[in-house]
Amino acid sequence: MRALHVQNLTFNWPGAQNVTLRIPNLSLAQGERIFLFGPSGSGKSTLLSAIAGVVDVSTGAILVADKDLGAVRGGARDRFRVDHIGMIFQVFNLIPWLSALENVLLPCTFSQRRRTRAGDDPVATARRLLEELGLSDPSLASKPANQLSVGQQQRVAAARALIGKPDLILADEPTSALDEAAKAAFVDLLTRECAEAGSALLFVSHDRSLERHFDRSVDFLELNRSAA
Repeated sequence: MRALHVQNLTFNWPGAQNVTLRIPNLSLAQGERIFLFGPSGSGKSTLLSAIAGVVDVSTGAILVADKDLGAVRGGARDRFRVDHIGMIFQVFNLIPWLSALENVLLPCTFSQRRRTRAGDDPVATARRLLEELGLSDPSLASKPANQLSVGQQQRVAAARALIGKPDLILADEPTSALDEAAKAAFVDLLTRECAEAGSALLFVSHDRSLERHFDRSVDFLELNRSAA
């Protein structure tokens, strides 16, 4: 089973003069880790939004875990997303008044599949992920997200994406707020956790110093034929 297959995808924002995305083909095998690089503003985040089903594509197919997202609508698409996709946003999108632990457990709240795959004790799994991702101090798990540092929030967001072993992790510039040493350490932790969970990882960044951590690299400007 492929974690992701994109074929002949096109997308443009309403009112835009030019096509934003024209992707002939992109595939990730289950468990594969891809580094997708390209300059800021080139459409990488739009591609992730299309893969997640947040925006509707004009034409083409997006298959996640062999399911065509175009054939799934409304609430069913939202349920499919939380069942099969973990997302790490550039600004993390944590619920500020919930604790770190509560934020990590959100996918298990909305998805029976993720809750089951998190094991007999999802709370213990969430605590383990936080510890593995560098939040070993137990007191941090109970802190509201808005009282955590940027680096700590980033690790909470990664644990939230990983819990319940989704088929695909989408990471959108998740290291943009970190210094060089912290970037490398975080990517090491993230790729290791994905490998242990068997989750495919599509990691988007403009920082090519990170690509050595991945199975292969893809140049977004070559992938996207919108300017061709």
